[in-house]
Amino acid sequence: MKNVLREKRTEKGYSQDRLAEILGVSRQTIISIEKGKYNPSLPLALEMARLFGTIVEEIFYLDSEED
Repeated sequence: MKNVLREKRTEKGYSQDRLAEILGVSRQTIISIEKGKYNPSLPLALEMARLFGTIVEEIFYLDSEED
């Protein structure tokens, strides 16, 4: 799964630390999600979408090679 979390985060002006604090996760979690090494739980993905005023599918998407 791919994501545009870094882009959404920087558009809002959040540091990784600040986003982690808002979401109640560690900075390392944010780093891992942004690098595609960790997929968030559904509740966390939904909270991210709510925070950025969008839908989950606009942050996270399947890579065409994973189909």
